[in-house]
Amino acid sequence: MRLQNLKTGLAAVAFALAAGGSYHSELEANGFDHVNPFIGTGGHGHTFPGATTPHGMVQLSPDTRLLGWDACGGYHYSDTSILGFTHTHLSGTGIGDLGDILFMPFIGEPKLKAGEPENPDSGYRSRFSHDEESAEPGYYSVTLSDYDIDVELTASTRAGFHRYSYPKGEDRQIIIDLDHTLMNHRRPITELRVINDREIVGYKRTRGWARNHHVYFHAKFSEPFEYTLYENGKEYTGKFAVAAGNTKIVLNFGKESKKAILAKVGISSVDHEGARQNLESEIAGWNFDAVRKDAKRAWTKQLDRIRVKGGTDDEKEIFYTALYHTAISPYQFTDVDGRYRGMDQGIHKADDDSVYTVFSLWDTFRAAHPLLTITEPELNEAFIRSLLTNYDQGGMLPKWELAGNYTGTMIGSHAISVIVDAYMKGYRDFDVEKAYEAMKASIHYRSEDDFLYPDHRIQEKLNPMAKKYNDELGFIPCDLENESVSKALEYAYNDWCMAQMAKALGKRKDAAMYEERAKRYEVYYDAETGFMRGKNKDGSWKTPFDPRYSKHREDEYTEGNAWQWTWFVPHDVDGLVDLMGGKKPFVKKLDELFSTTSEMVGEHVSNDISGLIGQYAHGNEPSHHTTHIYNFVGEAWKTQELVDEIMSTLYFADPNGLSGNEDCGQMSAWYILNAMGFYSFCPGDSLYSLGRPIFDEVEVPLPNGKTFRVTVENNGPENKYIQSVTLNGESLDSPFFTHEQLTSGGTLKFVMGPKPNKKAFTS
Repeated sequence: MRLQNLKTGLAAVAFALAAGGSYHSELEANGFDHVNPFIGTGGHGHTFPGATTPHGMVQLSPDTRLLGWDACGGYHYSDTSILGFTHTHLSGTGIGDLGDILFMPFIGEPKLKAGEPENPDSGYRSRFSHDEESAEPGYYSVTLSDYDIDVELTASTRAGFHRYSYPKGEDRQIIIDLDHTLMNHRRPITELRVINDREIVGYKRTRGWARNHHVYFHAKFSEPFEYTLYENGKEYTGKFAVAAGNTKIVLNFGKESKKAILAKVGISSVDHEGARQNLESEIAGWNFDAVRKDAKRAWTKQLDRIRVKGGTDDEKEIFYTALYHTAISPYQFTDVDGRYRGMDQGIHKADDDSVYTVFSLWDTFRAAHPLLTITEPELNEAFIRSLLTNYDQGGMLPKWELAGNYTGTMIGSHAISVIVDAYMKGYRDFDVEKAYEAMKASIHYRSEDDFLYPDHRIQEKLNPMAKKYNDELGFIPCDLENESVSKALEYAYNDWCMAQMAKALGKRKDAAMYEERAKRYEVYYDAETGFMRGKNKDGSWKTPFDPRYSKHREDEYTEGNAWQWTWFVPHDVDGLVDLMGGKKPFVKKLDELFSTTSEMVGEHVSNDISGLIGQYAHGNEPSHHTTHIYNFVGEAWKTQELVDEIMSTLYFADPNGLSGNEDCGQMSAWYILNAMGFYSFCPGDSLYSLGRPIFDEVEVPLPNGKTFRVTVENNGPENKYIQSVTLNGESLDSPFFTHEQLTSGGTLKFVMGPKPNKKAFTS
């Protein structure tokens, strides 16, 4: 059954939606109490435990390591010492950056280097114990064992707040180290300037994943200090020091007072004045506990957007921590005065709007942005406006935007997916014609002269030859382009998104062109092996071929293999079924995906292939829709069974609670939607695919004033199969419902049982 036709079949229950009005919730709104910020800080989750606010510019968190894949969030739960506390972090990414403006309190003789984890005494690094560490949304605390200093951190949107309690009788000291940067990225310039005996300003520019990352800060302290400035390891006698990546200052507040030292730090990408205004407008006084309460209030409101009843304590902890993780990024990039640093590296002023940064679009288009279309569609529209601002200033929609920079990371053009998904669901508070122009400019190959963005290395990532081959040859030869199959499959899906938008806007010629391009996935299917595989320029298949083979980012597949990527045709499941010879062989192949050996082949298998059930890899995003394919071929009970297995065996209330990188909310958004009982199978289409709900009851207060409820009868771990589903009292005859039905409010009721009901849906 094709996606378009499913909507027609669902129309029979539409009359019942009038029952879905607004009402007062009787469910307890206590999501805040269930959040555990340490989930994902172990294993390869790459999250951080520190203090931030919903979509806040500041992420004030401890750094325990600088280098390696598991340093992407700055903190790893297995570590036993802390380098210091920095104000910017990424949540769950697979590439590291940021870790800016390190503050580290200490006692004793100053040490200008951090020291080694094997020997923390060799620097200002300190040991710590998890027994003396805690975190909640907007607050983090730890005791630095080597110094007996209690550290507390909280944050506003654009400023961090530190509180350090020192042992009696010791000089209370802090080192600020601008040389500290995650991944040791190049630091062309750092500077520190002492304003007076209570204020310091500084600036740091790095060239890492973000090629031009600028951070200005303004810090104020609760007591006067004496100081020693250092430039390139040497003491500096003036009040202003500038160095190529190695500027530090040691502050000494003396030992007379028993008071804690408070430090509040505003940051900005624009200038020192922006940092000062951000600080003074958001943290005017010295009441640390009040700022912490404000952060808690903001998070309580954020986490109350979905309310649940039932489930185990662990399931609630996983669910609300996931909801917390989805609200960390994208984050605010605009100063309180409306200024921000644009994609062109110029300073701009937003007009009655905010500009946001950190768009992990290859990941988040799948579930994180679709979740926002349910809970916060206006914020999602603001994100789209930011993407269009990127286009205005750089000439192309970003693939992975970071700190006002194109990075060109990953494949596909999934700003397109996000825009089309919002548009097709009726959320259009952005310049639609400009959006279409930007989409069209970003999906096709561009000549170098068309670019506004001057960095040729980034141009090549944004504008790979794969686009040129797809435009001119109609396919992407694997002997000419790396990751050819994955790029081709994602381009076909993006083309389908373009076709939906073109049809909606009455652009018939474009719609026909993109519909043809959307079918090009067929070129890569090899009927003899049953997989999507690389095709050479002369039309021959690349050999040798093993569907379990992986060579990370250096073969035909991006962070995966043929087993995982063969199923990435979310826009045309019927076409894929036909390509594989019909339903019976298709289902047999899909069954084999989940039952075959998990063994991989190759000397450089991608670390991203994780969370395996057979060859299905839940730890990486290309697989995230695959369990729901069974709903399209009449075997919905298998979707229910597999979704249950994933939620119960690949998510845990534990630091090592994620089976792969969190990826800026995508891993969490998958869990949130599936725990509620459905999933966004194909963004760009308004259809939701049913799965296996885990809570007795879910309420989603909708922005339009109505409420969508999910209730579950006979819920329990042994009852994982749907027996029947009704929407506002009307039986569903297929395992799907639409976004329009959801936003009309009402109740989706599941009746569950211990055995599959293969006749639960009659179509």
